[in-house]
Amino acid sequence: MSNGPAEVAGAGRVARVVSLDTLTRLRRAQRFAAATVRPLTLPEGMTTPMGCDAVAAPARIGPLVLPRLPRVGCVYADRTHWWWLVPADSDYALEWPEPARYTTGALVSDGSTAPGLILRPDGTIPYTPPIPLYLALCRVTGTTPAWSRPLSA
Repeated sequence: MSNGPAEVAGAGRVARVVSLDTLTRLRRAQRFAAATVRPLTLPEGMTTPMGCDAVAAPARIGPLVLPRLPRVGCVYADRTHWWWLVPADSDYALEWPEPARYTTGALVSDGSTAPGLILRPDGTIPYTPPIPLYLALCRVTGTTPAWSRPLSA
């Protein structure tokens, strides 16, 4: 099975067919192409076997979210934001509540100072479980989780 684009002929035209994974990667690349960003630096000895993304929230929300989490991975902070490291693609089928922001590749804007590591878990895996983090952010922001909202026709 090929992961690359395929060519489909029809009515004298050739159209390229790309996978959903390819479209997702392209969308994410475009989002960060215009901004100057850098990845959060992992502590020495940590590994990211599932890739690494981050969820950012305003600094005023960080201390409210922390006690609601059963387990916490690496957490970074600066004057304006807190970032939790999560496994890559933790945004799949989730609408992270405003004002939280999901960043692929654990990328942060290239500001004057890099966020500092404020929490580090024991062991070598830096992840905060994404579902408890999502639920804690929903609770703190007063947002109903996406799967609990009524469906509209």
